[in-house]
Amino acid sequence: MAKKKRADHDSPWKKMLRLYFPQVIEFFFPDIHRLIDWQKPCEFLDKEFQKIARDAEQGNRYADKLVKVWFKDGKSGCLLLHVEIQAKKEDAFPQRMLTYSIRIYDLFHTLATSLAILCDENVDWRPQDCILERPETRLAFEFGSRKLIDYRSQWSMLESSPNPFATIVMAHLKTQETKRSPKQRKVWKFSLMRRLYEQGWERQD
Repeated sequence: MAKKKRADHDSPWKKMLRLYFPQVIEFFFPDIHRLIDWQKPCEFLDKEFQKIARDAEQGNRYADKLVKVWFKDGKSGCLLLHVEIQAKKEDAFPQRMLTYSIRIYDLFHTLATSLAILCDENVDWRPQDCILERPETRLAFEFGSRKLIDYRSQWSMLESSPNPFATIVMAHLKTQETKRSPKQRKVWKFSLMRRLYEQGWERQD
C-alpha cells in the first residue's frame, strides 16, 4: 500500500500538470486556452479537491487537478478547470466525472469545466458524457476528452510543435510501443531528451 501510494504521489503527470499547466491546456484544449488570461497566476485548489475526492472511488487515473483561472475579457470572472489524466479503461469513469462536477458545484456554487485526457490503448473506449434518466427526469452531463493514441496518426504535427506536451505525448506513445524492446525505448528516450534541448529547454525542464 505504501509503495502504491508513493508511486501515485510521484506520478510524472502530476508534476507536469503543476509545472506546465498553461501548456497542457494549450495543447489539448486550445479553444479554452484562448479564453484565459494566463498573465494571472493559476491557483491549484489541491486541498479543496482532496475534500471533494476523499470518499469517492479513485479509479485508474494518473493524476487530477482542480485549477482556478481567470477569463481574458475581465468581465466573466474566474473559471474552474477540473482535469483528469485517466490511465486505463474504466466503466465507471463517466459517473466519477459527474460526481466530481456535482461536488465542485456544491462547494463553489459554479459549474467547472471538466476535461479528461485518456492514456489507455483501447481504441473504442471514448467516454465523453454521462446520462441518467428516471420518469420525468433526465440529467445529461458532457465533458471534454482527448485520446493520446489518436496522436499516433499526427506524428508530424507532434514533431513540429514547440509545445512541451507534444514531446510528452510522443514519450507516452513510444513507451507503449516499446514495452518489449528496452533497447528501442532507450533510443527514443535519448532522442526525445535531445529534442527538448534543441527546443531551448534547460536541463531541469
